[in-house]
Amino acid sequence: MANIRSYIQETITYQFIVMFLRHVKEFFETFGEIAYRFVMVLKYIFTFQINVKQVIDQSSRFAVDSLPITLSIVSMTAIILAMQIAPEMVKQGGKDYIGMLVSLTMVREIGVIMTGFAIISMIGSAMASELATMKVTEQIDAMKVLKVSPFQYLFLPRVLAGFIMMPFVVIIASTLGVIAGGITSMFAAKDVTWLCYYTSVWQGLYIRDIKIMLLKSACFGGCISLVSSSCGYDAQGGAKGVGIATTKAVVWSFVSIVIIDCIFAVSFYF
Repeated sequence: MANIRSYIQETITYQFIVMFLRHVKEFFETFGEIAYRFVMVLKYIFTFQINVKQVIDQSSRFAVDSLPITLSIVSMTAIILAMQIAPEMVKQGGKDYIGMLVSLTMVREIGVIMTGFAIISMIGSAMASELATMKVTEQIDAMKVLKVSPFQYLFLPRVLAGFIMMPFVVIIASTLGVIAGGITSMFAAKDVTWLCYYTSVWQGLYIRDIKIMLLKSACFGGCISLVSSSCGYDAQGGAKGVGIATTKAVVWSFVSIVIIDCIFAVSFYF
């Protein structure tokens, strides 16, 4: 019997099942921890226990420091998009709809998603590594000994900064994307003028789309900060633990904003 059990445990199927169950368990544990910390952050928000100075510092870092790379990524994406669709739309007689297509794509999806990816890569990873370093060097344990709540001191300013500042970053990035798409369209396709492009922008873009974009971006910002901080807070070990926590934060943040984006798409556009 022991030989049969040993043989089964050495099979690829058994190892795959064990690995799958381990990842499922880790997923629910991580999700539960993130949900608990989100509740704690809401508690401090509703009781007005907010350090305004820390929120301002994190907001400056979240928006200003990430703006150059965000604008570069979003504008280049818009240029590539316009370069691809403008000539084809002109061939099909749809030059009057190029601006509408670019603006809808930027406002509804690309502007928010690409901004989220840029924020995760630059700010989210930095947040995770900072908290992970504090955890493995026992600085967070020292805070607890001094009766300082890590959720109030570390989580709350970062989550609020992400929730507040992300919409501003998305507005700037999406606006630049639409402008970059218009300039590219004029060079990539014949008979496309700036007036033609600008007029078509508002044919399919409504205030409702902008409101949804702002709400989605706020959720993205808060989620990125919360997930990154949580993954860093759970770090264990030394330098290796910091690297694992940072990687985990980036992966979980990517997955989280894609899930949120899917929820918004189903809720408002399905």
